[in-house]
Formats: sequence, structure tokens, C-alpha cells
Amino acid sequence: MKTKSMMPFGRSSSPTRAGGEGDPFTMMRREMERLFDNFSPDWPAPLAGGFASPKVDVAESEKGLEISAELPGIDQKNISLDLADGILTLKAEHEERKEEKDEKKHYHLIERSHGSFMRRFAIPFEPDADSVQARFDKGVLQITVPRSKAAEKQAKKIAINGG
Repeated sequence: MKTKSMMPFGRSSSPTRAGGEGDPFTMMRREMERLFDNFSPDWPAPLAGGFASPKVDVAESEKGLEISAELPGIDQKNISLDLADGILTLKAEHEERKEEKDEKKHYHLIERSHGSFMRRFAIPFEPDADSVQARFDKGVLQITVPRSKAAEKQAKKIAINGG
């Protein structure tokens, strides 16, 4: 059996080709990672599926799900949340227009930027849709999705019999 086929990607112990070049697939993967790492840090978030994706923290507890999303520069009126069929959808839009003029230096500058955020979360339990809460403060959206009381009552411990 070949040991090279068992080596995970990116291991340096794999043999190199003549001339010191490594495996072309590994080299291509490293180059792609370098390209993604070199994106401007000024971008609000990495691109994902055609939409920019905000940084999100998700934590599940006995009470439910807690989600925290960073939405810097977004107005609260441009954020929408909905819960349908066990999927929580977060959408936000950012639009900015900046205009500068200087008659003495004879220039006129108009800059526009527009971005859309969308993120979907599959809720791993039956949520209490009427008790979902969201709070937006200083660019951070805090969402609390509690578990349904009816779903908690349905849980039943099952005894395991020996054979």
C-alpha cells in the first residue's frame, strides 16, 4: 500500500518532484489560500455565496440558541430577521454615498458603496417563535431563540434492556 495516499493534504513529508517542485495540487491549494489571505482587511466580511457574510458567534444552551452578529456601519432599519420552518434568516443592507467638492482645486468626487449580508441558521430544535428576541447595539446584533416548552415536555427517557 502506498503511504503517500494516506498523507493528509499539506504535509511536508510528501516526496517532491525533480527540480524541487512539490505536488502541483498542493501548490495550487497553497496559492489559492495565499490569494484569499491577501484580500484587503478593509472589506467588511469575506464573500460567501454571492453575499458578504458577517462575523457570527452561535452558542447552544439548555434554554436555546444565542447568536451574536457583527454588523458594523449598518442601520437598524436595514436589518431584517425572520424565522420560518426551523430556519432563522438574517438579512442586512449597507449603502453609503460620500461626495467631496473643491472648487479651488477643480475636483468633484463621488464614492458609493453598497453591500448585502445574508446568513441562514438551521435551528436544531423546535423554537418558541413567539419568544425570539433581538437587540441591536453599537453594530452588534444579539439574537435569543428559546426552546419550545411543548418540545421539552415531549422528551422522554427510554430504558435500555439487556439481551
